[in-house]
Parts: sequence; C-alpha cells; structure tokens
Amino acid sequence: MLVVHRILLAGAVLCAAASLNPLGAQQPTGTITGMVVDSATRQPIAGVNVVVEGTRLGTISGDDGTFTIGGVPAGTHTVRARRIGYGSVPVIVSVPDGSSVAVAFALEKRAAVLDQVVVVGYTTQRKASITGSVATVDMDDLASRRVPDVAQALQGQVAGVTVTQSTGAPGEEISIRIRGEGTIGNNSPLFIVDGIPSRDISFLNPGDVESMTVLKDASAASIYGSRASAGVIVITTKRGERGKSSFDLNYFTGIQRATNLPTMLNSTQYMNKVEEAWNNSGFTGTNPYTADKSRTDLANTNWLDELFTSGKSQNLQLTASGGNDKLQYLMSGGLNKQDGIVVYANDRYQRLNFRTNINAGLTDRFNVGTNLLLSYANQDKLSSKGDAPGIIRHALIRPPIIAVMKDPNDPTYSAEDPFTDLPFFATPWSNSNNRYEFGANPVALAYYANDKRDNFKTFGNIFAEYALLPALKFRSNIGLDLNLRHNKALNQNFGDDNGGGGALDVGTGRQNRPTGLNEDRGQETTVTWNNTLNYARETERHDVSALFGSEYIDNYSSSIGASRQRFDYVRENFQYLNYGGIADQNTAGSASEWKLFSLFSSATYMFDTRYMVTGTFRADASSRFAENNKWGYFPSVSAGWRISNESFMRNVGWVSDLKLRASTGKLGNQEIDNYAFLTLLRRQGDQYLISRYGNPDLKWETTTQNDIGFDLGMLSNKLYMSFDYFVKNTSDILLPISLPSIVGNVSPTIVNAGEVSNKGIELALSFRNTGGAFNYGINGNVATVTNRVEKLHPNLPNIVGDVYKTEAGHPLGAFYGYVMEGIYQNQNDINTHLFGTVNPADQPGDIKFRDLNGDGVINDNDRTFIGNPIPKLSYGLNMSADFRRFDLAVFFQGVGGVDKYNDGKQITDYDSRPFNHSVAVLGAWNGEGSSNTIPRTTFNDNGSSKKSSIFVEDASYFRLKNIELGFNVGPTRRLYVSGQNLWTITNYTGLDPESTDILDRGTYPQAKAFLFGINAKF
Repeated sequence: MLVVHRILLAGAVLCAAASLNPLGAQQPTGTITGMVVDSATRQPIAGVNVVVEGTRLGTISGDDGTFTIGGVPAGTHTVRARRIGYGSVPVIVSVPDGSSVAVAFALEKRAAVLDQVVVVGYTTQRKASITGSVATVDMDDLASRRVPDVAQALQGQVAGVTVTQSTGAPGEEISIRIRGEGTIGNNSPLFIVDGIPSRDISFLNPGDVESMTVLKDASAASIYGSRASAGVIVITTKRGERGKSSFDLNYFTGIQRATNLPTMLNSTQYMNKVEEAWNNSGFTGTNPYTADKSRTDLANTNWLDELFTSGKSQNLQLTASGGNDKLQYLMSGGLNKQDGIVVYANDRYQRLNFRTNINAGLTDRFNVGTNLLLSYANQDKLSSKGDAPGIIRHALIRPPIIAVMKDPNDPTYSAEDPFTDLPFFATPWSNSNNRYEFGANPVALAYYANDKRDNFKTFGNIFAEYALLPALKFRSNIGLDLNLRHNKALNQNFGDDNGGGGALDVGTGRQNRPTGLNEDRGQETTVTWNNTLNYARETERHDVSALFGSEYIDNYSSSIGASRQRFDYVRENFQYLNYGGIADQNTAGSASEWKLFSLFSSATYMFDTRYMVTGTFRADASSRFAENNKWGYFPSVSAGWRISNESFMRNVGWVSDLKLRASTGKLGNQEIDNYAFLTLLRRQGDQYLISRYGNPDLKWETTTQNDIGFDLGMLSNKLYMSFDYFVKNTSDILLPISLPSIVGNVSPTIVNAGEVSNKGIELALSFRNTGGAFNYGINGNVATVTNRVEKLHPNLPNIVGDVYKTEAGHPLGAFYGYVMEGIYQNQNDINTHLFGTVNPADQPGDIKFRDLNGDGVINDNDRTFIGNPIPKLSYGLNMSADFRRFDLAVFFQGVGGVDKYNDGKQITDYDSRPFNHSVAVLGAWNGEGSSNTIPRTTFNDNGSSKKSSIFVEDASYFRLKNIELGFNVGPTRRLYVSGQNLWTITNYTGLDPESTDILDRGTYPQAKAFLFGINAKF
C-alpha cells in the first residue's frame, strides 16, 4: 500500500516521499521517517524536535536533517516539528497498520513570516498590513524567564516599555510604563486578556500566555478610547488544539540570596565613630563613649547578615489539552510559592491557578467557547520600602554593639520575647542616657510581622461567533472580573517597657502598644459585554477589513473593615475581633460604582500589498463625568507604504522588507476617583456644610500621539529592524485646586488644567541564524523618552513633595533641593561663602551648599531642581543559541538617565544621630584637606538634614537578569538550570537601583536566584 502525505507547515510546501508496504501485512504499529529542511535555503535543519502528540514518541533530527520515529500505533496522529526561530503548526498523519510513512518538513523562518497574525483591538490583523506602532513579544525569549508574574516576564522585551518591580519582596506590585509618564494620576496601561479589559495581570501564570501584543501609539490603541492613554497590552492565553490528549509538566525550584549589601561598621569601628562624634559636638564633661569602649557586654552584630537569609521558590504547572475538528479543550493548573529572603518566613507569597478553555464548532458557521480562570493568592506582607515599621531601614541603622537576643540572665528576658529592644536596658529607664538611639530590632520586627493579604479572583468570558457571510462575522463576548479581598494584620505588643503608654498599658512593651488587630474585606465586580461585527475580504490586489462594535462595562466595589485593641491572647485561634477590647473598636464601610458605554469602529484598506491605511474611531460615555462632558471622542488614522514591493526595489536583493509608517490620534484617561465632579456635604450638628465644591465641567484627560517609523528586513529577514519616533502630549490633566480660606474649610476641587509631554525614539533589532547544528539569535531593543511638564494651573503653579517638585519646564516629580559644592575646609572658607547675617553657625567640616542667588545666605531660595526620576533610556538584550541537545538563553536589561533619592544613604552616612554607618564614613572629614565629599562626624547638624544633591544618585544600571542552560534529554524532556540577577553594573549605592519608589528609605532588594527545572510532555 502506497501512502503519500503532502503537508503545509507555517506557509511552506512540504515535499512528499513514498514508502512501500507489502500487501496483506498486518502490523500493530508503523514508522514515520523523513527530513526537515529550511524552506528558503533547502538545507537540512538539525536539532528539530519531531514528536507524535499524545504519545511519548518522538526524536530529534540529525545533522543531515533526517529523523525516524518507530512504534507509532496505527491510526491518525498529530505530528509537530519544533525549532527555535521557525514557524510550527500541527500536522495530522494517518498511519495504517504496518505502514512506513515518509514526510519532508520545510520550515520557514519566523522572522520572514510577514503573514503572521497579530492580535490587536477586538480582532486580529496580518503583520503585513499593520500601520501603527505595534510590538509583538517573542514568546521564545519569554519562555526562559522563570518569574511568577507576566509583567516581570515583559521586562526588557519591547522598546519603549519600562517594567519595574516596586521592591524585591514576593508578591509586590509591578509597574509598567509605555512611552513614559503621561499624567500626574494613573499611568498604568490597560490590559486586554482574551478580550476582557483589566488593570491587573498579577493573577496570570506566565505559562498560560500564548501571545502578548503592545499597542503603543494612538492609531493602535484608540480602539480602546477612554482607557488607553497609557497604552494597551493585549494578551491571549493558550487554547486546546486538534489532536490526541497531551500533558505538559513544567516545574522549577531554587534559592535566592540578597546581594550587593553595604558593608556596615563593626563594633570597634562604630564605637570609635560615636566617640569622635561626641568630641566634635562641643559637649562638656567626660565622653561617655570612651568609657563604654571598655565594656565587656558589647556585641558585634552584623544586622544585615542577621536579617537576610536564603529564600526559596518553586513553581509547578500541569496542562492537559486536545480535541478534534469540532471541539478543542485545555485545562491547566499552576502553583507558585516564594519564601522571601528575610528571616522567619513572614514575607511569603503563594498563588494557585486553575484555568480551563473550551472552543466548540457547533456548525460550520457557529462557534462558541469559554475561558475561565480561578486564582487564589496569599501574601505575607512585610514593610518593604522603609515604611513603618521599617524592617530593612532598622537593619541599616541599628548599632552593631547590640545583640540580637537578650542574655537569658537579663531580668527583662522572656521566652515569649527574647529579643533585645532598648539598648542596654537599665531600671528605672528615666535615669539612663539615650546614647545609642532607640531604634527597633529588625529581627524582632520580622519575627512579629503578621500581615496577611488574601485575594480570590474569578476571571473569564463566554463568547459566541457566527459567520453571517464567509467574510462577515458577528461575535458577542461577556466577561467577568470578580475579586474578593481579605486583609488581616495583627500588630502584637512586644519590646521593653519604657514607662510610657496609657493607664491600661502600664508595664507593657513599647512596640505596638497596645496589641491591635485590623481586618477588612472587599469585593469588586466588573462585567464587560462587547459585540463586534467584523468584515474581512482579500482579492488579488485589494485587502479590506472593517470592524464595528459596542461595549458596556459595569463596575461595583464595596468594602467593610474593623479594628480592636488590647488582646489578652495572641495565638492564632484568638486572632479575631471578638477577642479584643470592646471599648477599643472602630468600624468602617463604603461602596462605589462606575459604568462605561462605548461605540467603536475601525477600517483598514491595503492595495497591492504596497499602500495601506487604517482609521479608527471610538466614542465613550462614562459615569465618572457630569452630563456636560459625559461623552468623549477618540479618533485616529495611520498609513503605511511597503517600499520593498515597489518595482524599483526588485533588484535590491538584500532588502527583503521595507515599510514606512505614520500615525496620529487621540486617547483618553478616565482613571479618576468616582464622583469627583460632585459637590460633597458633611454634617455638623444639625447643619449640612459643603466639604468640597464640585465641578460639572470636569472632562477627560486627552493624550494626542503622533508617530512615524519604519520596518526593515534584510537578508531574507534574518535581520529585522523597527524604528519609531513619537510625540505624546497629554492635556486637561486633573489637578486638585484649593479655594481661598474665605470660602471655608473645604477640600480642593478637581479641575482640568495640566499638560505633560513625552517624546522619544524606539529601536528594535533582531537577528537569527538557523538551519544547522549550531543556531543562534539576538533580539535587542532600546528606547529614549524625554518627559516635561508643559503647564499647571495659575492657582497651583507647582506641586511640592518631601524631596520633589512638579513644575512647568521640568519632568514630573523632579527632585528639588540644595546643591552640594563640597565641605568647608576652614573658617575663612565659611566666612567667604556665607557673608549674610541669618546663617546658622556652620563649622569647618560641614557641608557647603551652593548660594544660587549670591546673597551669602543658604535658605529656601537656594533650592533648585537636582534630579530626574523618570528614565531617559531603557533597553533589553536577548541572546539565544543551541547546539544539538543543548540550548542557552541570556537576557540583559537596564535603564539610563534616571536618578533616585537615597534616603538610606542620608541616615547611614550623614545622619547626626548615633545610628550605625557604612564604612564610607571612615573617610569623613577630620581636618583641612582630608575630604571634600563626606562631612565631619558629629551629633550636631552638619548640613545633612537638608534635602540636597548629596543624596540624589544616578540609578542607571545594566543587569544580567537571566541566564538559562538547557539540555534535551529526549524529544519531550528538557532539563535546565537558570540564574537571575547575577551581575549588575551601577553607581547607585542603595540596596537596589531597580525599585520604583523615587525615595529609597531602605528598599527590600531584588535577590540573586539559582533555579533548576524540568519540562516534560506526555
């Protein structure tokens, strides 16, 4: 019996070969043989995984591209050939009893597939016809990132997209910015997951993601109108495919450690420093530190070593999928667990996911399906930003002479509370000197931390699609995003008695006095219903597609909370509100809602694959705005010219694709507080007084974007480049304007007044060389952005924070303070610089600040802008290679032109209290000419209390984010080892340059990680 198969794989024609089987032979199994070649060069491709799905059968093609799979059960099977850098689709092969089937696969390189389908707004579009700034994430590069959050995996993958984790603590939020900071309010992008909008994707398992598309400019994103001003990220999750059931197992585990920690003073160095500080402070009498240096009860504690330990992580995902021509299904379950790098495991995070996807073709025209995701996340929240109680901050400043634990012979020791608290406790406390600062014990803070955050999410949709005509389809999609939140924090009393507190708390510890329990629950439900009518028709020279749709979104949220104090018992089974003091309880509750109704349309026309134009329009009506401005309108247009398809380019062989693009359009932002346009009242006795005047003219923030760019493919698209230049202007930014006091005690009214601009360039470049035993690829991107506040309100000329100031002509949140010129070396230096009369009595060794107005006085008039918190440059570089059974992936990422205020440096190296210091203070000024950077050590103010350029540091960094080495045990088994955050180049002296907060008070650092994992398919 002669069996011949002709197969089309990724757009390439497959050659067929024949095999002869003796008539009448009846065997239970057969054999699949063949060859894999490159569709362009016709050269054999080695190292291709060829598998029979739903079985354990498979092999890897040899150096000559040939393969043989024996023992294949008789029947119909799905065979798949996979190779990095090439397209891949399932192929159905029939294997009768005893037959030998020979096939030849011709794989086409992915970089050359201009007909690749890209998921964009409410539909899909061929890459060849896209005229906006749209970037697709290379999922092969993403596959080697072993991170729990999809947003983390996106870091460094797309030009113009900056991804930063707020801190390194497990479960912390991820910040994503597309083309800079556009507004004073919410700058987070909109996520579209399987057609359903969301402001959060932390619930997604990266292993469930099939594709990610970033819509960066207005022409691409305006289809989402009022919610798209910060960009849109479209995510589709994996679906079942035709073929026998298959099972995928992905598991990895590993350890993490804190790195690049500062070297702090040891006990001897510390005592010498505080002794020096006393001598430099002008105090009279005997130096108490000189006497204390001879004490025998001084410890030598490295608090950072005591606080940080090895963290652990593990991730498991199991997926089952399969189907036939009519019904396809997929089910996946995932578990992610992380123990952070702080002792006592009160900084843990775990997430449990279950997802199912079903697609059914009821008729040739009618399809229905559903996606459902259930997610439960639990976070043990730790103060990770230097915020109260400041665990990491206290590890930086606590003196090394204090031990972690008390001596059991100490009369204040107890097994329930063995930690040191007040330094060298004496009774009565009021008769002792505070010589070592009453900071907290960071290890004790970590031990007593008890703040649990639970979140349960149901996210999914049901859709139906009917083909009215072959080119006309109607789709209706209903989605649900349900979040149930429960937070519970016990602040347990501990520490030494300092004689303070109320009458009910006499004799209790000074930390968390009295014990309190805070608990709150919340629910947020968002229902989305969208309907689209999609038309698409292609002829020999004309491609036309059009989309019309409507969307309705209904959001409702509510919360309730309560707290009590003075708990007699703190064991877990007593950590409920009923066990606290009735007289010390508070309750609160609230609810809010908003709705959005939208009409939208889009049309694309392409002539002869050379000229293309797309127009989009959306109208939104939001309940967040008053009747005067309830509707917002967001149009866009873009055009493209594929020069490479012109006749005059036919002889330019090295150019395989060249397309120019240009676009313009408007986007909106409705992310404001509900009811901001309303006048609010408060009750005072029998009267109702106005607490805030409303603004019936409140309207949308509007972002206008203009973009011009080109796509260039060379050497048969082995080398591919995309370039964009953009200008992004946001107007009518919402600002809180205070009214004159004569109006009364009222809150600020929200008005439209501000303007912010961003402009920059984006470049993405990729190169892949495949087809032999050794293959490699490089994928890099770089982007710049310049941020500037163009206008604020006349009654609000600037917005001032602790260390920043937002003002026209400067970036958002620019650092503001004094400029350090050096250190005063002698009294004449002081007298020459400070000739005014209102200066404090500075001394040699104090910080010398620039006198900007030349009046001889250093005061508020000498403050200026001293740093930019918004990165001007971002970049990422992926490199991959494979040889036979081995593969390697390396990922670098970084930012440039960004500053951060290192408040940790201020309290460790410059503070005038008896904190511990880093070893940098060993080079402090101690005489004329000794230092011009670090002031004298003193308990007086040496200038370090001023917010100044000393503490604004360049937070640019270049980091080896990930490296992974894999080994294919067989066609369906792969082992790998992975390392994360292994190497960093930066001038920043804080714990981590990558955190989002512009004010670094002692941030939980990102850890170095070593992981081991396995991928297996059954």
